[in-house]
Amino acid sequence: MPLSASTTRQILLFGAGKSSTYLIEYLLQHAPKEKWHLTVVDYDIMAAREKIGRSFYATADAFDVKVATDALDMYLSKADIVISLLPPALHHIIAEHCIRFKKNLLTASYVDEEVKQLSPAIEQSGVLFLYEMGLDPGIDHMSAMKLIHSIQRKGGDILQFHSYCGGLVSPVSDDNPWSYKISWNPGNIVRAGKEGAVFKENGEVKQVAYEELFEWCGRHEVNIPGVGKLAYYPNRDSLRYLALYGLENIPNFKRATLRYPAFCEGWHALVKLGLTAESPSTSTDGVSYRQWLSNYLGMGNDEHLEEKLAEKLGIRPHARIMRQLRYLGWFDPTPINKGNLTPVQLLQSMIEEKLALKQADKDLVVMMHDIVFERKHIKTRLKSFLVLEGEDAMHTAMAKTVGLPLAIATRLILNGRINLKGLHIPVAPEIYQPVLKELEEYGIRFEESYD
Repeated sequence: MPLSASTTRQILLFGAGKSSTYLIEYLLQHAPKEKWHLTVVDYDIMAAREKIGRSFYATADAFDVKVATDALDMYLSKADIVISLLPPALHHIIAEHCIRFKKNLLTASYVDEEVKQLSPAIEQSGVLFLYEMGLDPGIDHMSAMKLIHSIQRKGGDILQFHSYCGGLVSPVSDDNPWSYKISWNPGNIVRAGKEGAVFKENGEVKQVAYEELFEWCGRHEVNIPGVGKLAYYPNRDSLRYLALYGLENIPNFKRATLRYPAFCEGWHALVKLGLTAESPSTSTDGVSYRQWLSNYLGMGNDEHLEEKLAEKLGIRPHARIMRQLRYLGWFDPTPINKGNLTPVQLLQSMIEEKLALKQADKDLVVMMHDIVFERKHIKTRLKSFLVLEGEDAMHTAMAKTVGLPLAIATRLILNGRINLKGLHIPVAPEIYQPVLKELEEYGIRFEESYD
């Protein structure tokens, strides 16, 4: 049971998924000294209980935000600070309640249009909403601003800012044709890139549509020290960070996602076939994966499905893409029997099963900032990079780099070391300096090279 509410600060966490492991462990580790209690709420009560173990300083509750919004009043009224690891579409529900109850809110998700519209109310309520406080977005912002501010203080003029980040499978656990395994929210994985991408190159704004994004990825590589060549695709709207980074006049600005080349090739095929589409929703009961795919693509009798599919994609029947599709199970005669699903929902269910991390698997987080700046008429190229390998399927590098920034910021806010109000992302020194310093104690540190 928790300590008396009169002597204990209450931390409320929504979500006990893949990214919560290190966040919860950090909060429980510091709970005795800091005198706080953690409540973890998740629709899967067993997942929440597994994460908190037998801790005296934590409680696990079953809760589904989508169907029990009225019950939020009970949770929010008792909380001193709130953290949300829920799917991004559900954050606005938590956010509106946090404004009403005047509670600080932290999340690793992007600032979206819904929370932007709440910005005046957040400011008026006098609380802090700290968004984009994970890995990417999160550590990317903090490490970038540390470099940018340092260069500018020394009189440097930044000409190029390229930032790359990827959650990958470690080479020691890479055993499938996709060269990929899931270390974060699978719903975000299957929908990645849907907004397309916008960035700046040689002073011109460039755009890449979703339909072209992963083909683009297959044609672009970057060399990461200690890792080697990786493919990348531009990530969302890079331009929205120009002003936030203080780089409005820079000619080259790009934020990008890293993948092994095999992934980009296979995912482009999925997009081309329409298998990431959000509609229509059709019944999967009594239908095999093979039949569903043949029907969806209008290929009639599925007897020669592989040959027809290879021809449609313009590849050889034994090409790697065909092995990737086969690995996911698209040609299986097994009945699906999962009710009504859209193509992307069916795809998500397949990758959750086939691309799951095994217990002893290790993931890999890779990040690099590639900055060109000029100082006293001398151009310098700076590369700052982070390479972090996970321990196993629960203690992943992804969970560590998403969860620890949130946990550290929570402690700093509760202890009065971060006093910002309103809607923020972690680009202010008040946030990034102490968080980056403590992250180094957990092995999350950047190395630098100069050309």
